[in-house]
Amino acid sequence: MATEKPSWMRREWEPRRDDFDEIREALRKRDLVTVCEEASCPNIDECWSNEGTATFMIMGDTCTRGCGFCDVATGGGDALDPLEPAKVAGAVADIGLDYAVITSVDRDDLPDGGAEHFAATVRAVREQAKARVEVLIPDFKGDEEALRTVVDAEPTVVAHNVETVERLQERVRDPRAGYEQSLRVLERASEMGASFTKTSIMLGLGEKRDEVLRTLDDLRDAGVDIITFGQYLRPSENHLPVERYVPPEEFDEYERAALERGFEFVAAGPFVRSSYRAGELFVENVLE
Repeated sequence: MATEKPSWMRREWEPRRDDFDEIREALRKRDLVTVCEEASCPNIDECWSNEGTATFMIMGDTCTRGCGFCDVATGGGDALDPLEPAKVAGAVADIGLDYAVITSVDRDDLPDGGAEHFAATVRAVREQAKARVEVLIPDFKGDEEALRTVVDAEPTVVAHNVETVERLQERVRDPRAGYEQSLRVLERASEMGASFTKTSIMLGLGEKRDEVLRTLDDLRDAGVDIITFGQYLRPSENHLPVERYVPPEEFDEYERAALERGFEFVAAGPFVRSSYRAGELFVENVLE
């Protein structure tokens, strides 16, 4: 188990407070939640102060699942706010984003896992704010009709995180999640017509190099276009420990390996997260 953080895991970021405070005010005014705050993301200052990137978390701040790595609260789900799609769209418009990331807690308590609420939010953002939308979705318990509901709303990117290698799934993720189920979600999203599919892998949980490379092969076989790699950071003593701090050169190696396998874009580094500077990097590296 890793203890002291190495030098490459220490950095300073001086936020441009005007941008940061503008996003926070837009969120508070509409009683909205971001995964940036709820999951204690280390990049919140950079993303909120850089290009105004924020990841909106819909359907509440309490997840019906309990993964060993995640800082989001676990419990029963609250009633959905029917005005939330319009609130998110209004915030995106007010902030002036041209690329919005929408994610959610898992809502296994809902018949469709919240898929229609997701779709309504995508449509509202595209119509009201005229922005591209990336969705980071749960697995909907493998329900393909729920997945189709989201894909049919035509988000720019459909993302779903496999999180870790196959061997570590049971230790890292809630038992209701699974490697094959996540691969199937990504594969079917692509087959249903998603323009781009995306996933993310955390490193430092005890995975081995050959397992990561095998995961890349599986993801490409599933038609995934974009992948990010980041260092797992333990949110608290109640979460899984960090087994190893992965040096930057290993992230570079996995980036090269992913590109060699045909991924259209790869972001890899100790502080990268699935939505890290998502709009800026997508437009610069995929659309151009």
